[in-house]
Amino acid sequence: MAGLVEQPVILAGEDWAHYGLVDSGNGRKLERYGPYRFIRPELQAMWRPRLADWDADGEFVPGSDEDGGGRWQFARPVPSDGWPLAWPNGSETVQFTAQCTPFRHLGFFPDMAPVWQWMRGQLAGKADAATLNLFGYTGVGTLALSASGPVTHVDASKKSVAQARENAALSGMADRPVRWLIDDAAKFAAREVRRGKRYDGIILDPPKFGRGPNGETWRIEEDLAPLVADCRRLLDAQSRFLFLTVYAVRMSSLALAGLVAELFADLPGRVEHGDLAVREEGAGGRLLPTAIFARWTNPG
Repeated sequence: MAGLVEQPVILAGEDWAHYGLVDSGNGRKLERYGPYRFIRPELQAMWRPRLADWDADGEFVPGSDEDGGGRWQFARPVPSDGWPLAWPNGSETVQFTAQCTPFRHLGFFPDMAPVWQWMRGQLAGKADAATLNLFGYTGVGTLALSASGPVTHVDASKKSVAQARENAALSGMADRPVRWLIDDAAKFAAREVRRGKRYDGIILDPPKFGRGPNGETWRIEEDLAPLVADCRRLLDAQSRFLFLTVYAVRMSSLALAGLVAELFADLPGRVEHGDLAVREEGAGGRLLPTAIFARWTNPG
């Protein structure tokens, strides 16, 4: 029976050659993405910045409402079609394109780096592990998982899936066993249950609100529990993990863990929860929380 670990866990992303959290404070953060630096809003940076001068190539200025919107303002030219970055993944390197998107993101989530490493560790020693990446976005996590076996990558955005395939080609991984699917994540998972499919691991990173390719509406407060229930049906006692991340919601990681623990009570292993964070560069770098997570782990 999967036991709930009540003590929270922090998964902290550290800087690497092509990315770093330079500074944060006063509700903003300064990051480097390869040769460029950007300022973006970050409500959880409640402290004061360490640096007096934030010299940035661009800044995302948010809209007036809390649900999103805003625009980029550039102090210096930045390639509108993006520029290449790389993330070291053990003995190989995942390459991808960073780009200033209208949604304030830059085409990947650097705080997920320790999650990608953790998932690879969970699959160590398991030959041809089959994994499922729901809400797979631009595919950096999918490419990390593809070193362990076949991956099914699902996202409702045709543009995101196209970018994910381009990132695979850029990384020299176009021939990896990946199914790239443009689909509604919840509907796809339900169909997989009816087909009797199983996976060794599942990662899901749902938005607060979204729409599927055919206009399906996703609201996390209403739709998350049924989706996690279907994910449970796609896993068994030989599976290794489920990892769930949630951004920008008024919710506790303990609530996520409670949901997972209830649904996974009949499986071995444990359920943990906590925060994703990114550590500032340099000595004494502070941890900037970015998201909450819950995960089920089965050591096997």
